[in-house]
Amino acid sequence: MSIERYLRLIAGFFIMLSVVLGYLVSPYWYLFTAFVGLNLFQSAFSNWCPMMTFLRKLGVG
Repeated sequence: MSIERYLRLIAGFFIMLSVVLGYLVSPYWYLFTAFVGLNLFQSAFSNWCPMMTFLRKLGVG
């Protein structure tokens, strides 16, 4: 799997997890949803995402 597919998988998982936690635990978890969304938005313009740096260090190609 490519690094972009891993990135989308992880971002989708984080968003779904934070929506569930926001519903079940505390609405403050929606801030994490917003953070992930903003991070994806900025990466569309800058072509850089912190998670991609992590994945490269882990050896994902």
